[in-house]
Amino acid sequence: MTKSELLTKISEIQFVCVELNLYIDTHPDDEDALNDYYHYSKMLRSLIETYEQQYGPLLGFGHSATQTGSWVCSKWPWE
Repeated sequence: MTKSELLTKISEIQFVCVELNLYIDTHPDDEDALNDYYHYSKMLRSLIETYEQQYGPLLGFGHSATQTGSWVCSKWPWE
């Protein structure tokens, strides 16, 4: 998967997680929604890990604690 494809997939799964979270706020007993939320949360975590291993940290301020050091040498998004 290319960098662009990976970022798109991460955005899509983040959207699904946010929507499920909002739904669960009003339907806390919906087991199917909870299971879907956990499934997509794990998928999101995996996609973010994959991205960070290949391209460096995705988030700053301690949210993406990688030890690759690639953030020092990586290009800015507009480069």
